Amino acid sequence: MVKRLWAVLAGLALCCAPAQAQSFGLSEVRVGVAAHDAYNGFLPFTSENYRFNGITDLSFDAIFRSPDLDAFRWIGSPRPRIGATVSMQGLDSIAHAGLLWQVPLGDTFYVEAGFGAAINTGSLGETEMPSRRFGCRIGFYESFGVGANLSPSATMTLTYEHTSNNGYCPYNDGLSNIGLRIGFKF
Repeated sequence: MVKRLWAVLAGLALCCAPAQAQSFGLSEVRVGVAAHDAYNGFLPFTSENYRFNGITDLSFDAIFRSPDLDAFRWIGSPRPRIGATVSMQGLDSIAHAGLLWQVPLGDTFYVEAGFGAAINTGSLGETEMPSRRFGCRIGFYESFGVGANLSPSATMTLTYEHTSNNGYCPYNDGLSNIGLRIGFKF
């Protein structure tokens, strides 16, 4: 499964060359690193649940322009997004797709939130730590970020991402990563 994720990432990278980006509706590509399973829970509010065991994951996002449709304007003009977070230590990896809402805070800073679905490479049943017991292969995907526009064509975003099945499967350990992503706008 990890080899498939790498193949998807390589394919996305090839299609995202600047000359091709406009024809795909691509507005931004982000690459970064993340602390794997850095928080035990859904929303990162209590400090005792953090565990930073090192930066072990690579992440990639392709963010597209919001479609010019009334339905998208009605829900706040989110941008479609696909991406992946791949463990470089052979632990759980995810690929995700969904929508990303971004709210500017002046000219430089912004906050964002995303929602969608993710597919994971983790265990569906019993396993030993540090692997997670996802219970099912597909789950929900949520992300939150705080970022800055470094230039007209570059961004930097501190991102929290979480995937779990919300209790719909026998196990629901979930996975929460915290990372930093550099974006390149087209």
